[in-house]
Amino acid sequence: MDYNKTKFERLFKDNYPHMYRMAFSMVQNADDAKDAVHQAFAQIWRGKPQIGEDCTRGYLLAATRNQCLHILRDRQLQRRMEEELQRETAEQKDEEREELMQQLQQVIEGNLTEQDRRVLKLHYEDELTYEETASALGISSSAVNKHITRSLAKIRTTLKIAK
Repeated sequence: MDYNKTKFERLFKDNYPHMYRMAFSMVQNADDAKDAVHQAFAQIWRGKPQIGEDCTRGYLLAATRNQCLHILRDRQLQRRMEEELQRETAEQKDEEREELMQQLQQVIEGNLTEQDRRVLKLHYEDELTYEETASALGISSSAVNKHITRSLAKIRTTLKIAK
């Protein structure tokens, strides 16, 4: 095949539609299909392989198919990397949450009174209202509020958590 500019432009114009349709059917994305076709032509222009006139279309389609396979492989690799990153991030968040929960438990056990712990347990773990917590412990709702407010302030101070 002759590689002068005019003949190469004619080759491009004559074969682009066929190559694009095949590429699009493989990659299902217009931009990726265009990239595959352009990469195939760029590769041919750089390599200047000796192709017989009767084999040109087959060669171009094969080159385009190979470019599409590269795109699909890269997509799959990108997807795997993103999934791995998401998994690692989720694991890291779980580990950080577990560590924070352990620290919280240590602060509750070491810095709060027994009554504070009972109030927090009933309100947060057992999900009782202030009134229900007060009734269960035989104290007023305002006392429950005071215990919770004081306990949360101690926890924030000890763990250095902003309000």
